[in-house]
Formats: sequence, C-alpha cells, structure tokens
Amino acid sequence: MKEKTIDYALRATWQAVARMYNEEAGKYDTTMATGFTLLSIDKEKGTPSTALGPKMGMEATSLSRILKNMETKGLIERRPNPDDGRSVLICLTPFGREKRELSKMVVLTFNEVIHQNVPEEKLNHFFEVIDIINSLIVEKKIYPVTGNRIKPVSHKQKQQTTKNT
Repeated sequence: MKEKTIDYALRATWQAVARMYNEEAGKYDTTMATGFTLLSIDKEKGTPSTALGPKMGMEATSLSRILKNMETKGLIERRPNPDDGRSVLICLTPFGREKRELSKMVVLTFNEVIHQNVPEEKLNHFFEVIDIINSLIVEKKIYPVTGNRIKPVSHKQKQQTTKNT
C-alpha cells in the first residue's frame, strides 16, 4: 500500500472538517467562513478591519467579500475607530452576536467530541507535531530562502541512509 504523505493527511482532514462545518453552517443559512469571521471579531469592542485579515490568516480581498456579505445580512457594522481616525472597526450587531454564539457552540461541540474519542496523550502528541510543523514552516527550515533548489529525499531513501550510518 502506498504511504500517505503528511501534507495529504493534513489537507484531506482539513477538507473533511471544512465540509462538516459548512454542512452544519448551512442549516443556519451561513457558511464556515462567516462563522470563523464572527469568532474572530471582538464581541465587545469590535476589531479593526486591518487587524482582522492577519488574525484570520486571510488575504484582504477574500475577507472584503465576506465582510460585505456579512454587512448585507446584518451581522456586522462598520464604525469609525476612536483610537485611529484612518481605520474602521468591524463590530457585531445583536444578530451577529447571536450567530457568533451559535458558531462558538458548533466549534466547542466538535472539540468536545474529539476529546471524548481521542485519548489526551494522543491529542498532546498531535498538538506537538502540529507545533513542530508550524515552526519548521515559519522558520523557513523546509524550503530555505537560499535561492538554491533542493533535491527532495524520499522517506524511504532517508530511512536507508539512516540505516547505513
């Protein structure tokens, strides 16, 4: 049987999670992206529009489309930022707060079910591995910025090299 690559496992799992969240969100006439955005907005003070994209790991153009849709549905409103006259705060409306609580419950339910079905030790290992992967990416240790092209080494080649040394 062909060995799964790490990126395939991550991507396939995330796609399954996203599909699950979108199916659940559809029951409430919304989307996963809207739910994620609602959860990323400070429910009391609002969030500067310029801070929202980086906080969510999204490009401004994608976020702009989501925010426009949310504003049309009455989930958010834009207000001048009292701390910075050049920026705008994205604030939840009462309807937005209601949908935010619903989004929060969906996420908490997912987490609760995973915790009930996966032993704590395995979850701890999972988060350790995820943290290592993120660190390797952030620190540019997978594809260094040297300008040199790397020659990928297969997992099997690496095992053989390790056995021979």
